[in-house]
Amino acid sequence: MSDPTQPIAVIAAEVPARTKPSNYPEPFASRMAGREKRPLGDLFGLANFGVNLTRLAPGAVSALRHAHTKQDEFVYILQGRATLHTDEGRTDLAAGMCTGFKAGSGNGHCLINETSETVVYIEIGDRTSADEATYPDDDLKALLVDGKWQFVHKNGAPYL
Repeated sequence: MSDPTQPIAVIAAEVPARTKPSNYPEPFASRMAGREKRPLGDLFGLANFGVNLTRLAPGAVSALRHAHTKQDEFVYILQGRATLHTDEGRTDLAAGMCTGFKAGSGNGHCLINETSETVVYIEIGDRTSADEATYPDDDLKALLVDGKWQFVHKNGAPYL
């Protein structure tokens, strides 16, 4: 039986954006300026994977460059041109292109909008528990504990 509080269908671009732009602790959270995520999967009560409609203003980044131990990720570019930054280097992505990251690959990745136009994309990721994310360029590690991300330094000390 369906939940009467959940919509049947929506216009994705009209779904309210997240009010908190980032879960990262400072000094990392402020680096997410210009990123706007609309949580589409949550709207429908999806529990096994998340779906976001994300916009990157010129100069914005999707996330700190990271890799997950247990969660797969997939990105499909709808509008604009993004630069994919991975361990292999930089790759230009245009509308209609997609990329994915298998859990446990260790391949740090993020998108960067290095253009003067807005980039819009769909990101899909699973919600496997006990995931960890590593950040090759930053003193940061993320631990998924009871469905919530906890951030620590690479040496395990918590961010305060």
